[in-house]
Amino acid sequence: MTQPSKQMHLAAFAAAGPVSGNHGGWRYPGADSNILSPRYYTRIAQALEAARFDLLFIADILAVPNRLDGSTESQLRYGALGALRLDPLAVLSLIAGQTNHLGLAATISTTYYHPYHVARALATLDHLSEGRAAWNIVTSFQQAEARNFGLEDHLGKDARYDRADEFMEVACKLWESWEPDALVRDAAAPLFADPAKVHTIDHKGEWFDVQGPLNVSRPPQGRPVFIQAGASARGKRFAARWADVIFVTHASLESAKDFYQEMKGLAAEQGRDPDTLKILPGIAPLTGETKEIALAKDAVLTDLAEARAGLSTLAYHLDIDLGQFPQDEQLPVVDQPGVHGHYKEVAELTQKRGMSLTQIGKQYGIKTNRDFIGDYRYVADRIEQWFTGGACDGFMIQFPYFPAGLDDFAQLVVPELQRRGLFRKEYEAGTLRQRLGLSEIESSRATHQAAEVLA
Repeated sequence: MTQPSKQMHLAAFAAAGPVSGNHGGWRYPGADSNILSPRYYTRIAQALEAARFDLLFIADILAVPNRLDGSTESQLRYGALGALRLDPLAVLSLIAGQTNHLGLAATISTTYYHPYHVARALATLDHLSEGRAAWNIVTSFQQAEARNFGLEDHLGKDARYDRADEFMEVACKLWESWEPDALVRDAAAPLFADPAKVHTIDHKGEWFDVQGPLNVSRPPQGRPVFIQAGASARGKRFAARWADVIFVTHASLESAKDFYQEMKGLAAEQGRDPDTLKILPGIAPLTGETKEIALAKDAVLTDLAEARAGLSTLAYHLDIDLGQFPQDEQLPVVDQPGVHGHYKEVAELTQKRGMSLTQIGKQYGIKTNRDFIGDYRYVADRIEQWFTGGACDGFMIQFPYFPAGLDDFAQLVVPELQRRGLFRKEYEAGTLRQRLGLSEIESSRATHQAAEVLA
């Protein structure tokens, strides 16, 4: 068998709440719904590490969505996307002490946090995990989120991304405020930290005035791995500039290939090596030893997922009250959707299959891409087709329920991918950044000083 020239990356998408890959998952017989228990998250993380996953990505939002009929009722009643969310940084800090290799990614908003706070928290996580921290960068867009932070209205899209660009600049300056060898800890001298190698940043911009320096030394990775999911024109430009990893969902292989080529091209336009931008589409595989077993699980999950739950989550993602439209008719054309990628996904389904809003809600509740349901060899075939066909650099796996949904994939599909030479059997040494094959973050001050010496 001819071995592939490169191996894929696998990340796991999870929410510290009831929904990760299927809105009926928390109701599935045998599912663990004890999402307030530390053991729940420790077990997930250790199972992912045993399967050699690159990272665990914990999604987050800052409000209980109320976009369907102006009410939180459908979210809370059906345990939908945002019915409950624990703080991902707290959960990942717990996991850091129970794992050794698994990357740890937290969603943090550039709209409602401050760059000093985020830089400090992520530098701390990177130190305590020995170089495994990652940041999923989001620009929050919900009215409900704005009102939780004392605002009547959320920022417009351009303003959100303008703030996000400056936010990133400030955070990166803060991580650079300590030179790599600034922390000395020489008790005899005494010299704890070299004052000549710790610098203020004196940033004054449109959104932020920050003096610095950071009160945490330079992180092991230089900075965390950056994850981003923007699929709008502005989001793509932001991702091409900042992202190390892009997480996006697609309704078809064809749209995934188009997106992959577009983003690699945009990275090149930014002067980047396109291979330093990893594209990981989200998929929700459902598998078993046989096709019949997988389809039986799917039937149970489909029955348990309420259409109103899925529609409530879609309304949140699109930032549009879908309750105002006839539920037995198709999704109308939307000019300014909240999350452009999710809109493209459901619009593609609407156009191809003529689905009504109720049908779309049901489909959205059980995940829109249904191409990864079957026995473990079939699921591995589809994953290989996408990976070798130029659609991705790996996948963001959304499990339909925990723990068995994760166990099925880890114990059946992962060994099949390893047998085909598509996925690692052991972790490579080093940080998360190194295992993802990303460029090292050089100290700009050290590089500048070295250039002055050579000159």
